[in-house]
Amino acid sequence: MEDVLAGKVIAVNGPIVRAQGLGGIKMFDIAEVGADRLIGEVIRLAGEIAIIQVYEDNTGLKPGDEVISYGRPLSVLLGPGLIANIYDGIQRPLVGISEACGSYIRKGIKLSPLDTQKKWDFRPLVKAGGVAGEGTLLGEVRESPLVMHRVLVPPGVSGKLTKLAPAGAYTIEEEIFTVEAETGTYAGRLAAYWPVRRPRPNRNRKKPVVPLITGQRIIDTFFPIARGGTAAIPGGFGTGKTMTQHALAKWCNADIIVYIGCGERGNEMTDVLTDFPKLIDERNGRPLIERTVMIANTSNMPVPAREVSIYTGVTIAEYYRDMGYSVAVMADSTSRWAEALRELASRLGDMPAEEGFPPYLATRLAEFYERAGLVETLSGSDGDITIIGAVSPPGGDFSEPVTQHTSRFVRCFWALDKTLADARHYPSISWIESYTEYLADIEDWWKTLDARWFDIRNEAMNILLEDHRLEQVVKLVGSDALPPAQQYILLCAETIKNAFLQQNSFDPEDKFCSPEKQIRILSGLLLLYRRGLDLVQKGVGVKQIAALDAVSGLVRLKSEIPNRDLSGIDAHLQRLEEALAALAAAPTGG
Repeated sequence: MEDVLAGKVIAVNGPIVRAQGLGGIKMFDIAEVGADRLIGEVIRLAGEIAIIQVYEDNTGLKPGDEVISYGRPLSVLLGPGLIANIYDGIQRPLVGISEACGSYIRKGIKLSPLDTQKKWDFRPLVKAGGVAGEGTLLGEVRESPLVMHRVLVPPGVSGKLTKLAPAGAYTIEEEIFTVEAETGTYAGRLAAYWPVRRPRPNRNRKKPVVPLITGQRIIDTFFPIARGGTAAIPGGFGTGKTMTQHALAKWCNADIIVYIGCGERGNEMTDVLTDFPKLIDERNGRPLIERTVMIANTSNMPVPAREVSIYTGVTIAEYYRDMGYSVAVMADSTSRWAEALRELASRLGDMPAEEGFPPYLATRLAEFYERAGLVETLSGSDGDITIIGAVSPPGGDFSEPVTQHTSRFVRCFWALDKTLADARHYPSISWIESYTEYLADIEDWWKTLDARWFDIRNEAMNILLEDHRLEQVVKLVGSDALPPAQQYILLCAETIKNAFLQQNSFDPEDKFCSPEKQIRILSGLLLLYRRGLDLVQKGVGVKQIAALDAVSGLVRLKSEIPNRDLSGIDAHLQRLEEALAALAAAPTGG
């Protein structure tokens, strides 16, 4: 660590502090400001003046107060103990702070992000004496029942492995290995710091081809996202952005979840904190918290910490990606992050662009979403990060800058519809405004389950699009003026909406729908469409088909048939075919 640099505050403008006398300080270095040693970061250098954004409440700070820096960039401590922990935007452990301070964070409080006293059982996997390059796997630590923490040689270190600790219990501060490199000896521990604004390196990026299964039918079937992909969930107030992200965090098949509550209301983060420890992972029967890291930066916390929180979250995600895990990052919401950026930019005097946002808004968004992806890690294994960001456009206006710029950098767009939310249709994802660019990438994976998947999905989507077109006509002339075939399309589309698109997150069977179940249900709905349309064209009345018990029963399949036993769906579809065949044998007309 470099020598301590000392200077003085010369001006204070909200969270923006100007200091001089810090000769040699660099961009993004940490500075400790005032008598309380408030944590800040250098965000601009103007000659001899360092401009610092302070991440804590700096009430009472004044010109003349001391500023010190150790010459280290803003970093997070990465090691065992991150899982099941909750941090604020600058990786202060909120549970530890609560025990020390009570309900409110005391100014200047500093606690280690990881427990320095806890001992972890380390198991070496190699022997000392060999060559250790970047990403070499040295050993393992059981971090939680769901996560095996892999101890790797960090990026930028390579040479001869001269020492490796034997199997045993160690704290994160004890030396575990040493590597003799050309630049000197590196002493490795179970935990190490990494700058949050610097992406962790990898060997190369790959094309994602495996879908992130979320258990939400409208996402997995109609607008899927690949592991290593990017998605946005834009929607106005009350459309269910946070609840949609909660559902994705609970049920998606990523190995690790990093949930970032960025500027959200405290009660919403409270729901996450109280729900996750109680929720059981469907795949392994273990609590979901055992594979989750949470970052809570609520709307009443300092604005600058909101700006850095997404970098803290994605850096932790990259750490687990480098171990070969699939990580899903939930950022809720990037609009609150952008608002923090706007406030800081205005205090810095930056020239405003669209709606007061700084001109570098698009660049910052791109830098964040570019940290997603499927990569070959330095250790040679594959790891991926999927980033799903909620966007909160004021008034639900998708033409505002954050939504528009985000749509440029993501390949999946799940637009939430206020009309659907008002009708209690959840998830309120619009099948008209949403889109995905991952269909071709993940098609082969789905075809291993059912070779007809792509055709089934497209046929159902076409029914919904035709329904949308016919609804415009119905508003003018009424449904009775339509020919029977078009009336039947309206019936089938309504059945798809109720039986497939709508999903109850409180229903024990419907909260998560397996891919196999999704295909079976959608196949049944298309069976109704094809056979029924043929009957309608032969003179059978639409109301006759709608009155069949087997037709109304399609809506109940999602909540009555468990994911682990789909034979009930096959039996129901058999009854549906028999009922339609009976109508065909004895049509009664209109």
